[in-house]
Amino acid sequence: MVQTSIQNYINGVLIPPISGKYLPNVNPAEGKIYSQLPDSDAEDVKKAVIAAQEAFPSWSSLPVEERSKYLLQLADLIDANLEGLANAESIDSGKPLNLARTVDIPRASANFRFYATAALHFSSEAHLTGNQALNYTSRKPLGVAACISPWNLPLYLFSWKIAPALAAGNCVVAKPSELTPMTAYLLSKLCIEAGLPKGVLNIVHGLGPKVGQAMVEHKDVPAISFTGGTLTGQKIASTAAPMFKKLSLELGGKNPNIVFADCDFKEAVQNSVRAAFTNQGEICLCGSRIFIEQSLYENFKEEFIEQVKQLKLGDPIKEDTKIGALVSQNHKEKVLSYIELAKDEGGKLLTGGKTAQVTGRCEEGFFVEPTVFEGLPFDCRTNQEEIFGPVVTLTPFNSEEEVIAWANSTKYGLSATVWTQNLKRAHRVADRIESGIVWVNCWLLRDLRTPFGGVKQSGVGREGGMEALQFFTEPKNVCIKT
Repeated sequence: MVQTSIQNYINGVLIPPISGKYLPNVNPAEGKIYSQLPDSDAEDVKKAVIAAQEAFPSWSSLPVEERSKYLLQLADLIDANLEGLANAESIDSGKPLNLARTVDIPRASANFRFYATAALHFSSEAHLTGNQALNYTSRKPLGVAACISPWNLPLYLFSWKIAPALAAGNCVVAKPSELTPMTAYLLSKLCIEAGLPKGVLNIVHGLGPKVGQAMVEHKDVPAISFTGGTLTGQKIASTAAPMFKKLSLELGGKNPNIVFADCDFKEAVQNSVRAAFTNQGEICLCGSRIFIEQSLYENFKEEFIEQVKQLKLGDPIKEDTKIGALVSQNHKEKVLSYIELAKDEGGKLLTGGKTAQVTGRCEEGFFVEPTVFEGLPFDCRTNQEEIFGPVVTLTPFNSEEEVIAWANSTKYGLSATVWTQNLKRAHRVADRIESGIVWVNCWLLRDLRTPFGGVKQSGVGREGGMEALQFFTEPKNVCIKT
């Protein structure tokens, strides 16, 4: 089988890494290498930054309407190439093809469309200072922005970062995850097809310690947007803070899903299963700690387990597959180690708990059964640490006070879900949960006009809406004496 050699996209062209070295890219559903990606380093980053710096004066001075047209053209091309992009994402990440086709790729297109048009509607307040002066605020792009995206939602989260940065007038040096580089590579081809001016977007592939760190350290990169693990976020912050760089960090989550007895039972169970196991649980917003009011617990558990057992695990390209492969062998081993930890901590295994055997082409893939435990204390490691896989816990609670304390007990605060038909309780509980977003009677509904991000060790800064455009710009106040 002929393997694709992915290339860096620098200064408007596709080029090999300066070192000439490549890394294997594995199809996790088959456990086999299917392409090669650049093993880039600081020299490639320097080249990309220079290209971005040279492009910045013309791109930032281009009328926002013209920048908008380029982004809308990219959105159109993503739509036109949906099937190829979805197939590439499924192969790269192991996720079901249908999920990539219906969620990930359409949301990437939506990101470009939203920011292409949102940038057209910037407004600023003016203030009269008595009869002495008029003050108004303008916002200017920062220059070269570094955008580092994760492997779980490759094109969706990649576009989530680069679209507002470009719309605001910045030039970008971006690094996709080395585990899922293919859709970013295909996007670079679409940029060429769209005629995006050279140097405006540069994509450098490679490892985090070599490429990502070089981007963070570069003296001419004033802003960094990163989505990934909390430990990596800490490393980025320790490097960037003394250099006074702007930081947006969207990090880990250990999200509570709280089910009150007065919920819509059918909706709560169905969506709790979806929130637990969509994308094999490899979403930072997954509800992995499910707290159920004691009077409902046994009925909920019975129905939840029944629906989990009905989830079709297997070859990601099959239309009825709901659970695909984990992203890598190392991640599979991490997830399995947490399953053993849960057993050691006294958890009762209700379903799953082991490697899944898939026949045919996927017999060497990285599959783990959807796994559910009960009987674990709220403060054990299984309930405190981010597993990022198909492992959830069920825990009964007796009171609102109790479950809020448990929900807030982790170092994370990314998202939460609450199921209740009591409107007063919904507002009260949502207000008290320490989380950047709280879904009530739903999960993963997103309005791009709203800010997104976490509290505590789930990150700093906000993405989404006008907040993202504001992050990639610097406010300037002008005071004119009257």
